Amino acid sequence: MGTSIEPIRKTVTVQVPVKEAFSFFIDKLSEWWPAEYTWSQNVLEHIAITPRKNGRCYESGPHGFECDWGRVLEYDPPDRVVFTWQISPRREPEPNPDKASEVEVQFKASGEAGTLVELEHRNIERHGDGAEEYFKGLNSPMGWEYMLDKYVTRLAESRN
Repeated sequence: MGTSIEPIRKTVTVQVPVKEAFSFFIDKLSEWWPAEYTWSQNVLEHIAITPRKNGRCYESGPHGFECDWGRVLEYDPPDRVVFTWQISPRREPEPNPDKASEVEVQFKASGEAGTLVELEHRNIERHGDGAEEYFKGLNSPMGWEYMLDKYVTRLAESRN
């Protein structure tokens, strides 16, 4: 299994109520998730998290292409979602859940109408060979920071 790798922790604040922040994260994933961070790339048709425990995390593209990239472990709207990250350090689907890391996202009230979104990506060492470099990439400005920036930006744009 290898050495334990510290979790990646990122936070952002959005100026919408908790319920709206959670809903946009889950129900509008296709509107904010960067297509360049999918297998389908510029032909991505849909990316989704099925909103229930044991739901699929998947993307779809042309001609019926579908690829699972995780499974929902916990689904507690509008406060929290936990899902597996079944994408290997080589950017390939990883069907074995024992080789998957976990992502937990919590949504907490902040101020009068805002929401603090706290993301933790943990158990990265489960990915095996390449896990340390994977951690560095996911923890870099082009990793979770970039993805969460897309979430914040597109959520704000959706309100205009």
